[in-house]
Amino acid sequence: MNPGASGNSHAAVHHAEIKKSVIWIYFVIFFAILNESVFNVSTPNIAEQFQLNASQVSWVVTIFLIVFGMGTVIFGKLSDMFSIKRLITIGIGVYSVGSVLGFALQSWYPAVILSRAVQGAGGAAIPALVFVMVARFFSQEERGKMFGIITSIASFAVGIGPVLGGYISGSFHWAYLFLIPLPVVVAIPFFRKLLPDEDRGAGSLDIRGAALLGVVITTLVLFTSAGNWLYLVGALAALVAFIVHIRRAKEPFIEPALFKNPLYRSALVIGFLIFGTVISIMFVIPLMLRDIYGLQTDQIGLLMFPGAFSAVIFGGIAGRLTVKKGSHFVVYLGLGLVALSLLMQSSAVGLWVWYLGEALIMMYIGFSFVQTALTESVTQILPMEQIGVGMGLFNMTSIISGAVVTALVAKLMEKKLLAFPLHPLLSDSQSFVYGNLILLLACVVMGSVVYYFLSFGKQVPRTVSEPV
Repeated sequence: MNPGASGNSHAAVHHAEIKKSVIWIYFVIFFAILNESVFNVSTPNIAEQFQLNASQVSWVVTIFLIVFGMGTVIFGKLSDMFSIKRLITIGIGVYSVGSVLGFALQSWYPAVILSRAVQGAGGAAIPALVFVMVARFFSQEERGKMFGIITSIASFAVGIGPVLGGYISGSFHWAYLFLIPLPVVVAIPFFRKLLPDEDRGAGSLDIRGAALLGVVITTLVLFTSAGNWLYLVGALAALVAFIVHIRRAKEPFIEPALFKNPLYRSALVIGFLIFGTVISIMFVIPLMLRDIYGLQTDQIGLLMFPGAFSAVIFGGIAGRLTVKKGSHFVVYLGLGLVALSLLMQSSAVGLWVWYLGEALIMMYIGFSFVQTALTESVTQILPMEQIGVGMGLFNMTSIISGAVVTALVAKLMEKKLLAFPLHPLLSDSQSFVYGNLILLLACVVMGSVVYYFLSFGKQVPRTVSEPV
């Protein structure tokens, strides 16, 4: 008997079992990402029930983003120490507990905030471990296709979240939004059966480093939302302490060697700019459609829905293009579509509402392209032993960028800093704020194109070995 042939046969059967988990990967990622945006439109109802002001009720969304973002890094780090099977079981369990707690304790606002934090802590396991799963267990060709589908599902979840949240809050009660993630529980037995029992290396979690990074993120978000400069001072002080700590720690929370990789640093910056831009546009567009066009919530949802749905279709196309043409080509294509969409939107404020709907479709398609290809680029430029924490940090940066950039955009609108004639095609004073703001964000995207070219050039190196 040929032992090599036997080993190859066993590996093939093993890989076939893992491939059966793909449908459950898609299933859980939808419900994890959906919870990022489903509460956004319900905040006025929550504020009315508990008699809260805007800054107080914003914590329903902010606390989830902070804990969710931090959790993606923590679970990414833990995936280098423990099996994914065990970690995703724990994550889904905690996610579900937070959902039940939030619904049961809906009449006490501190419990609502605590439940959202618990949801964020558990839900973070899903995107963090899914990306590690794809990078660790699947070939490069399979990864390209899967990243395309995953990012299209994520884009659809982000887009459909406000529509679904508005319908449930308006037709029933906002507390029912807590129950939306519960279907993920059914995936646990399938992951337990299909994922391998990994023998990971020993290690420890740097609690102090994680706490310092948490302080950096929290104070930064507080600064952008409240505008108090003391928060910025606190964020900078915590950042300095974090950098000093990880340079001295034996097993730091984030390995400093990650930041020595110039391509990875560039990917973090570009991810922050693009994700923050698109998420903030999703915040601005509903306000603009209400203020300029007088649309109601259900009409706004219908206008935005085709764009969200198109991401599902074109995410798969992005994955195939990434495999065929390379991630470099697809990033450029995606950034070009997003920039063109924003230029179209900024030029049509106050004009044809259907034109804005078409431009939004282009933005969603471009965003799904960028998500797919940029994620694949990150897996290519990191060595296998750094993929867990590297992807976790990349995901965290993208998530936190949504909170930070949206808060900055909200401040610009509140202070009316862009209420002057700047865009050459706008003449209505009511349109200046929105048109100029979207034009500014278009410039950010075009700047990202230049930065990507200067950083990555024409070739992304492939340093990640194929999964075994």
